[in-house]
Amino acid sequence: MTQWVENPTGGRDRGPQAIVRAWVEVMLRPRRFFNVGVAPGDQAPGLVFGVLVTVIEVTSRMVFGGSAVGGTVGGDSLLSKLFIILAVGLFVAPAVLHLTAALQTVVLLLVVPDRAGISETVQVIGYAVAPCLFAGLPFPELRAACTLYGAILLTVGTSEVHNTSLVRATVGAAIPSALVFGYGFRGFAAFETVFPSLAALVPW
Repeated sequence: MTQWVENPTGGRDRGPQAIVRAWVEVMLRPRRFFNVGVAPGDQAPGLVFGVLVTVIEVTSRMVFGGSAVGGTVGGDSLLSKLFIILAVGLFVAPAVLHLTAALQTVVLLLVVPDRAGISETVQVIGYAVAPCLFAGLPFPELRAACTLYGAILLTVGTSEVHNTSLVRATVGAAIPSALVFGYGFRGFAAFETVFPSLAALVPW
């Protein structure tokens, strides 16, 4: 269960400053961050972090003229856009994060017998989306770089938190990375735009 305590042992602090600090740390020192910033049963900070990054990405995508959630959902009115942002923050992002963590846990069962719990997996995925803060900007090269780095962070975090090799972590993080970064944050579409030859070789 999620534990929202004042000072969790080994977990993250709460508040805006803690979120900013976590973003800087996971971007610059991911191995150290995942070692000291992820704690059993303390998934609330990681969940809030991941949801906040996703909301900012969706908001910036709409501000710069991109579709928010699947094509032309909701139209162009301000009320429709606010509804989408609210739905993403309260329902879509948390649900996707937990479902992806559950899927990764199933995969890890096959490759990492002695692993950490699903709460830690939720935190790893939540913090791994840090680069996607900028994925909503209208630059496919930037979006491709953000999603690629996010997939790398998920692999590194899986390796550190679940105490396994990078090879096993890569296997365990492959499907979640494809879902979250390839489709959710539109990394596949960005790579197709930046590298058109990939579209003919890889059936996303």
